[in-house]
Amino acid sequence: MSALGKNSFAWEPLTPRGVAAFANASFERLFIMQSVFALFAAAAVTWLLADGIFPVIDSTINTLPDMGAIHGGRLDWRNDSPALLAEGKIFAVSVDVEHGGKLRSPADFQFEFGRDTVEIVSLFGAAELNYPSGYFISANQREARPAWGAWAPNILGLAAIGTFFGMLVIWFALASVYFLPVWLISFFANRDLGFCASWKLAAAALMPGAAVMSAALLLYDGAAIDLVQLCFVFGMHLVIGWVYLFVSPMFLERGEPTEKKNPFAEKI
Repeated sequence: MSALGKNSFAWEPLTPRGVAAFANASFERLFIMQSVFALFAAAAVTWLLADGIFPVIDSTINTLPDMGAIHGGRLDWRNDSPALLAEGKIFAVSVDVEHGGKLRSPADFQFEFGRDTVEIVSLFGAAELNYPSGYFISANQREARPAWGAWAPNILGLAAIGTFFGMLVIWFALASVYFLPVWLISFFANRDLGFCASWKLAAAALMPGAAVMSAALLLYDGAAIDLVQLCFVFGMHLVIGWVYLFVSPMFLERGEPTEKKNPFAEKI
C-alpha cells in the first residue's frame, strides 16, 4: 500500500485511504463532511418515521371510536375487544382490555392497549407499562385527529434536528476517546501523526459505519431486511468504525528516520 502525503485532498471517508486523508485535513473540511453524513442519517430516520411509523398511527386514529380516553390510569374503551386497530411491517396497534393474548400481529412491534396497561410485544420479549395516572389522554377520533395533525410535523422536525446534532455530538465524544489508540498505532507503525491529526482521523473513521447504518434503516423501511438483520447491521456498524481506526493509519506516510550516531565514536 502506498502512503498518503500531507497534501492529499480529503473528500471521501468511505475507504481507509480516504479516512486517512482527513488526518491532514482542516477541521473545517472534516466538519463539512461530518455534516453531510449526519444529514444523511437524519434523512434516513425522518423517512423511517414518515413512511413506516406515521401511516400506522394515522390508520389507528381513523379506527378509534367516537368516545374514549385514558384517564385515572385506566383505558375507557367501549368498542369490541380484542381488536386490531392498524398494522404495518414495523409495528401494529391493538386493543385487548384483558390482555388475553388472543390477538398477535406479525409486525415487529405490537402495542396492545389493555384496561390498565399497554403491552409492547416484539422478538425481544414483552414489556408492560402502566398508564400515567395524572394525565388525560384522548382515545377517540374526534380529539386525537387534530392533536396528531398538529404534533406530527413537529415530531418529524425534532427527529431530524435531534439526529443531526446527536450524530455530531456522539462523533466528537467517541473521537475524543478513540484518538489515543490511533496515535499509539501510528507511533508503533512509524507513521507521522500528532494528537490533533489522530483525533481527526478517529472522527473520520466513524462516518463509514454511520453511512452503513443509515442505509440499513432505509432498507428496513423498504422491507429489504428484517429486524434481526437490522440488529446485526447495528452491531457491524460499530465494528466497521474500529476496523477503520486500525487500518487507516497504515495509509499515512512514514515518519522521517532519525540519524543514528555511534556513542563510542571519537570526537574530532
